Amino acid sequence: MPQLEADAILKQLQQRQFHPVYFLQGEEPYYIDVVADLIEKTALAEHERSFNQVVVYGKDVDVTAILGQAKRFPMMAERSVVIVKEAQTVADLEQERSWPFLEAYLKNPLPSTVLVFCYKHKTLDSRKKLGKLLTGKDSPAVLMTSKKLYDNQVPQWLTANVRARNLQITGQATAMLAEYIGADLGRLANEVDKLALNLKPNQPIDEELVQRMVGISKDYNIFELQKALVQRDVLKANRILAYFAANPKANPLIPNLTLLFNFFTRLLVLHQAGPNPPDGVFKSLGITNSFAQKEAQQALRVFPLERVVSLIHSIRRADAQSKGIESGSMDDAEILRELVWLILHPVPAGVLG
Repeated sequence: MPQLEADAILKQLQQRQFHPVYFLQGEEPYYIDVVADLIEKTALAEHERSFNQVVVYGKDVDVTAILGQAKRFPMMAERSVVIVKEAQTVADLEQERSWPFLEAYLKNPLPSTVLVFCYKHKTLDSRKKLGKLLTGKDSPAVLMTSKKLYDNQVPQWLTANVRARNLQITGQATAMLAEYIGADLGRLANEVDKLALNLKPNQPIDEELVQRMVGISKDYNIFELQKALVQRDVLKANRILAYFAANPKANPLIPNLTLLFNFFTRLLVLHQAGPNPPDGVFKSLGITNSFAQKEAQQALRVFPLERVVSLIHSIRRADAQSKGIESGSMDDAEILRELVWLILHPVPAGVLG
């Protein structure tokens, strides 16, 4: 059977179309969990699960034990379900001695069993026997490969996820969640769950709700710091730095450096697109609403190309300092304070080495 995307598999499951074997693999665990959870919830009625549903963890089983469970006939139910979580930790799954047993089962799976492998954070080598078995045109297995999203794909994914719940989200709230959380789809989905529970009827998810529920200070956060840098507001920037220094656990250095790095690398791409970047370039960077585009255009005027390149170098240097490289006795607050000073006060070339 050819590879299927998560959406296609989920649609089949909602229509109660089940296949005998699912191999769910990839760097992005979110869709692996979503598909496995839906199989777990829908393949059997609740009263059938105690006798006919088995969930095992890879580190606790081998291939023989998994296939032994898969070959059991259901008891007073149409099917049985075997879910192997963390399948990448099954010790002998990719060992040649197990392949004849897997091949025999894949060629003749028990029709009444739904066998699910949740193989996270990696993919099988398609050149090896097991990979070929699963991708062969005669294979009864559904193979799904879940890839990590690029950062610029997160806003679109987040908007679609919210709309699928029949909810709305503002552009600013989308940008804030995408920047603050990044491409961790599981965490993003959990945050949307939490936000949805606190919505009033017909209320969209907006930046105020995100700040309140996700734990982002309304006035003292990395997004307000970015605005202060673009507006050359030294007083506001120093107030935010003082707040960060007083609340280091809520404002760790590395995520803030990552967000600043992303901000300036986007400016670099926009500069390379010419003096008036087209909408397509903005959208490719996840800058999808007009307000965010205006802010980016202002930043382009404040930080010319040469400054952007220099500041990306400075952020890399700060990242190295955060790891103890050439940092001396500086703590995280001092590293960020020095970086912000450099952003606000251009330094002649060669001074920093």
